[in-house]
Amino acid sequence: LLSPARIVALGVVLLFGVALWWAAGQFQAWRAGPSPETVAAASLQSLREQNILVPFSARYVAVVTSRQQQLGLEAQKTLIMPGTVRYELDLAALSQRDLAWDAPARHLTITLPPIRLAGPEIDMGGIREYRDGELLMFFTNAEQRLDDANRAAAMRELLAQARGETPLRLARGAAIRAVEQNFALPLHVAGIDASVTARFREE
Repeated sequence: LLSPARIVALGVVLLFGVALWWAAGQFQAWRAGPSPETVAAASLQSLREQNILVPFSARYVAVVTSRQQQLGLEAQKTLIMPGTVRYELDLAALSQRDLAWDAPARHLTITLPPIRLAGPEIDMGGIREYRDGELLMFFTNAEQRLDDANRAAAMRELLAQARGETPLRLARGAAIRAVEQNFALPLHVAGIDASVTARFREE
């Protein structure tokens, strides 16, 4: 039978061994640094806190003309309306499932939500109007109807221009570069050799 002194001594040795094993594990983890998954998760949280990324904005000009006929008379107005459209990326919509880490290739892929349009914000000082048919506008409410029709048509035209292939391609490219940089830089700072690719869900 072991004496109480021997039991205590064995307990001390056992505790020392466990502490040594734990310290060795912590040292190895410290030397290895954070994992790519941990760094990527931290980058994701940082991006989500920014909420909205505006990687691109563009200014467009709509030129529209409306006509009214009444009482045998005709009136028309042409509206030139400039406006700015922002291309936004909803960073809050990103989640952990949008990150894919390929350990053998040391490659991180981020899947992005679609670009959305905000605006247009109309440049009120840049609006120009040209009119014809003063008589009809004087005796009726034709001018109000022309103004309403022109404004609605101009808004549609500005958004149609903003949805064009070229500006959307530029906006997506800018968003991809911004997100890739936001993930690649922390990985580099952490000493992790990895490549990063961002892409849109629709792609």
